[in-house]
Amino acid sequence: MNKKESIAIVGAGIVGATTAFYLSSEGYDVTIYDEGTGQATSAAAGIICPWLSQRRNKKWYQLAAAGAAFYPTLLHDLNEDAADSDIYRQVGTLVFKKSPELLTKLEKIALKRRELAPEIGELAILSPAEIKTKLPLIETNQSALFASGGARVDGSLLTRKLLDTAILNGAEYLNEKAQLISSNNGTYSISTTKETQPFSAVILAVGAWLPEILEPLGFSVDIRPQKGQLVYLEVAKETKDWPVVMPDGEKDIIPFPNGRIVVGATHENDEGYDLTLTEEKLTAMLNEASNFAPSLAKAKIKEARVGTRAFTSDFAPFFGEVPQSPKLYVASGLGSSGLTSGPIIARMLTQLIMDKPTDLPISDYPVARYIKKIARNS
Repeated sequence: MNKKESIAIVGAGIVGATTAFYLSSEGYDVTIYDEGTGQATSAAAGIICPWLSQRRNKKWYQLAAAGAAFYPTLLHDLNEDAADSDIYRQVGTLVFKKSPELLTKLEKIALKRRELAPEIGELAILSPAEIKTKLPLIETNQSALFASGGARVDGSLLTRKLLDTAILNGAEYLNEKAQLISSNNGTYSISTTKETQPFSAVILAVGAWLPEILEPLGFSVDIRPQKGQLVYLEVAKETKDWPVVMPDGEKDIIPFPNGRIVVGATHENDEGYDLTLTEEKLTAMLNEASNFAPSLAKAKIKEARVGTRAFTSDFAPFFGEVPQSPKLYVASGLGSSGLTSGPIIARMLTQLIMDKPTDLPISDYPVARYIKKIARNS
């Protein structure tokens, strides 16, 4: 595919925004469509520390580890100082486990992984006193594994910077609901309430809303939504250099500069596409965080956010070209690791469109496993 060919990107979350940034940087004519409903990235604040995950899916880990290693390159390409950025900062990660034995086991796994991923940084099991030195709000009698390479990322700030830069590169952003139209000659158009426009290629980066776009064209899509809520707190301390905390559970504690602390997120599998903030869930989340940091119970609540993640039936992500649909690309199923793996997936989508070798084998994340053309009765 040559430069200046027209590319439609539906969805302006982390995958869509990063793809728009890189394609527009290469001179492609990029149009981004996003109506803004339920976008997971806009609600997200994340921890970049896949090396301490104990998920057994090796291909998922390979992708997530590549995503973590890619962040400094992404920040450099955006002209952001990775050492002093509000978007992303390596502050280290504290991980808690139910027992000292499990913590030691995790340390051994991390030490082994560090042989291929030196970006993990220093590894150490810290005592409660050492933990409190790094993060004064923590009150615990447990030890924790510290990885100095762990980082925090503000998904909202990152996507905003990516989109703003893409627009400066010449991309067009349309706050419109997009419908995918397939023609008889195998090409695709995007239709809105205002117009229908043909494109050389289309990228669907709509997360949990992928079935809504593809099912009308005769595809079945293995995607389900998961609701996630998080809360932003304010404390009267400078929190810029505090590490992120991964308790033994789902509710992380993520400090940002200027006394801002994020707690979350929930993992709600039975709420469909509901985007209503629920006080019961937020209160339970804050109570859980207060077990580690009691003073958070009295912290000022600044705001709460809600988004929808996309999961496949086997919890694995997929991306690439849709079967029997040349120049129609998708990425979905990233789940709660979207901020970690989204940017590297976007770069690989860019590599596919430019007919370049991809950083990882696309065959390890096959679209055909999750998207199938439904046979029509004659």
